Amino acid sequence: MTEPSLGELGRLIQALRDDVREDMQAINQRLDKLVSADVYAVEKAAMAKDISDLTKTVEQLKAKQERDMASVAEQRIQDANRVTQTRRWLVASVIIPFLGLCIPLILFLASGGNP
Repeated sequence: MTEPSLGELGRLIQALRDDVREDMQAINQRLDKLVSADVYAVEKAAMAKDISDLTKTVEQLKAKQERDMASVAEQRIQDANRVTQTRRWLVASVIIPFLGLCIPLILFLASGGNP
């Protein structure tokens, strides 16, 4: 077996260097796609803050909705009471006095006009 010449050794070494260079470029391209730990930590903290802010907002909206629902229920009760009071007023102020005037008149007319 013959030993490789210096030229062949040089070409083999250059081929190995090229292979190593290509592998390093591939590794660098993969690393470029990854996020650094500092950037990841900052983004994670920002996301945690956003989630916390959204949670507070949702809780505030829920509390406001509950207050609004309680207010609507209270308003309905007040409206029902107002209607009841209006009916009582109508009966006490209009219908009973009207009947108080009409019944004696009806009885008077029914008796033939004789008192």
